[in-house]
Amino acid sequence: MSTLEEKAALFQQYHVKGKPLVLVNVWDAGSAQAIQSAGATAIATGSWSVAAAHGERDGEAMPFHLVLANLARITASVDLPVTIDIEGGYGRSVSEVKRNILQVIDHGAVGINIEDQLPAGLGLYTVEEQCPRLSAAREAAEQAGIPLFINARTDIFLQHAPEHHNHSLLEEALIRSSHYADAGASGLFVPGLQDHQLIQELCERSPLPINVMVTSPEPSPKQLATLGVARVSYGPYPYLQVMEHLKKLGRNIISGN
Repeated sequence: MSTLEEKAALFQQYHVKGKPLVLVNVWDAGSAQAIQSAGATAIATGSWSVAAAHGERDGEAMPFHLVLANLARITASVDLPVTIDIEGGYGRSVSEVKRNILQVIDHGAVGINIEDQLPAGLGLYTVEEQCPRLSAAREAAEQAGIPLFINARTDIFLQHAPEHHNHSLLEEALIRSSHYADAGASGLFVPGLQDHQLIQELCERSPLPINVMVTSPEPSPKQLATLGVARVSYGPYPYLQVMEHLKKLGRNIISGN
C-alpha cells in the first residue's frame, strides 16, 4: 500500500490538461469501494451527497466531526488517493481553516475542494479574504509534509444563471485563478460553467488546471478533454441517480411487481 505522501504525489500527476482525471463523486465507504471496483484512479467525495446520505442539508450543516469520521471510513476502505469536498473550510478565519485542513490530512485525504462562496450562499469572499484562507490550507499541508492538492472552487458561475455567463464573468474567474495560484492553490474548480467556448478559453488562459463539474451524461469527459479540461467531476449526480434507482426498486418490490 502506498504512503499518504505517495498517494498525494500520484494524485497531483493525474491532473493533465487535455487528459482529464475523471472523478465519480462518492458519499461513504460503500460507494467509494464501488467506484474503486469500477476502475477509478482516485476517489472524491461530494459535500451535497455526503450531507444527503446523512440526512443533512448541504452548506456545512453536517457537523465537522461526522465529516471527519466519514472521511476516515472512506480512506480506510480503499487503496486509492482520496480528495474531500470541505465546502468553505468549515471556518471563516485563517486559523480555523488551517486547523481543519490538518485534521483532514490526518484522516487520510490528499486533496481538498475549498470554495469562495460565503456560508449559506450569501455571495463570495473577496479575493483579499479568500487568498489568506488558501494560504492557510497550504501552510497546513506543508506542516503535515503532504503535497496536498488544493482545488480552489470559485462559485462565480454558480451565482449566475447559465444564460448570463459571459466574458465579464470569465475575466473575474481568471483574476481569481491567478491570485489563488499565488496563494498556493493547485487547481481551479468552476461548477456551473457549461459554455464550451468559455471553458476552452478559461483552460487556455488559467495558470491553474481546470476542474469542470458535470451533472448529466453529457458532455462526456472526452468532449471536455478537447477543451483542455484537466479534471471532470460529477458532484451530486451519482448520488441522485442511485437514490432514484433505489426508489424505483423499492416501489416495484412494495407493489409486488
